[in-house]
This record gives sequence, C-alpha cells and structure tokens, in this order.
Amino acid sequence: MRIEPADLADPAVRGMIEFHQRDMLAVSPPGTSFALDVSGLSGPAVTLLGAWDGEHLLGIGAMKRLSTDTAELKSMRTHPDHLGKGVARALLEALIAIARDEGLARLSLETGTSAEFAPAIGLYTARGFVPGDGFADYVNGPHNQCYHLAL
Repeated sequence: MRIEPADLADPAVRGMIEFHQRDMLAVSPPGTSFALDVSGLSGPAVTLLGAWDGEHLLGIGAMKRLSTDTAELKSMRTHPDHLGKGVARALLEALIAIARDEGLARLSLETGTSAEFAPAIGLYTARGFVPGDGFADYVNGPHNQCYHLAL
C-alpha cells in the first residue's frame, strides 16, 4: 500500500468522495452529516491523500487547516472491499505526520454517535484522540461528537 496525494481530477478519487457523501447522508439524521463534496476538498487549506494498491484506490483521508495551529480530519473513508486491512490507520498516520511536520498543535474531528461510527471512533481513540468540546461550527449533540489530538 502506498499513501500519496490524491488528485481530485481522478475518477476513482471523485467516486470515493461521492460514495462517502452518500453513505454519510444515509446513516446520519438530517442536518448532522458534514461530509465535504469535491469542491469542499479543494484549495490550499486541504491535504487529500489516497491509499493505493497498484492502480486500485483503497481509501482516502483529508486534513483541512482551520488556523495556523489547528486542523480537522475530513473524509476518512476506506472502500468496503478493503476494510480491516489497515487502510484507515495508514491514512491517519500519514495525516498526523503531515500535521506535525507543519507544526500544528491540534488535530480535531467530528463524527457520529451511532453504531455505524464505532469502528472509526475505535481507530481514533486507539491513536490518542480524546472526546472534547465542539470546534469550528460543530456542536456536540445526540448525533455528533468531537475528538481532539494534541500534537
């Protein structure tokens, strides 16, 4: 598996982003899904990575800078055919390394509270993310929760 910047012009990358959006809307109550579309994942504040096996895209992960010292994890998604193979972990580690290299102090994320989000929450907490207050425009509630990792 290789982790490298993902190109938004790549049909596989666009397809994974669209799949992620559809799935998040399907498993989240109305108004509680904040998955970014292709336009939201473009621009200089966003780093988008892909995990590849040859020409096959296994997953994506993004980091959006919120300030000079904080960033948010976005669009963490493994293709269903590749779950349990360490794809998300590899993407997460690469994004954390980038955040540290850039001198960021904190990496945050917002996620759901239902059973569908349990594997992701397990990954994040195993890596040291802790539950915390809302950030940016997020507010913790019955369907949303925020986590933070001090870098």
